[in-house]
Amino acid sequence: RKIVTTYKLCSEQLSVQDHYDYGMRAVKAVLTAAGNLKRKFPEQNESILMLRAINDVNLAKFLAHDLPLFRGITSDLFPGVLLPTPDYQALEKAIADNIKKLKLQSVPYFMEKTIQLYEMIVVRHGLMVVGQPFSGKTCAIKVLAGALTDLKAKGLMKEEKVQIITINPKSVTMQQLYGCFD
Repeated sequence: RKIVTTYKLCSEQLSVQDHYDYGMRAVKAVLTAAGNLKRKFPEQNESILMLRAINDVNLAKFLAHDLPLFRGITSDLFPGVLLPTPDYQALEKAIADNIKKLKLQSVPYFMEKTIQLYEMIVVRHGLMVVGQPFSGKTCAIKVLAGALTDLKAKGLMKEEKVQIITINPKSVTMQQLYGCFD
């Protein structure tokens, strides 16, 4: 019930953006994320798990001016629920190492967005990274890929080696690119 209420309030109060999704796909993503969290933390309070799932699925896609409104909505629906900070120490170190390796500047905002990309990948089976030209989209993907590969090599966080293959979307049909039912 709280998921539907959250999305209803978001659709009424937040700005209108093409990439904001408050439909059944979003509800399913939250339920999937909540289920994964429940399996990972079976003793944790369900309100904490649900709020964390809602945040994990939504925070990365909201524009900066919508974040305070979203946080207000969730704090009203989950009064007194404080989220524990996830332990991303190993991931943050691997991200910082890969930022240096790629000769990039380590900026807190870039670190935050890279971690949000990781959180989005964990809860979704597919995503698109969108933004202005030269805003760091490709760098965030490359840094995260290197960090996850390094974590696999060190046996941390149960991550896998990442291989990036770039294709020209104009060289294949839409059905080949996105898949289709035969």
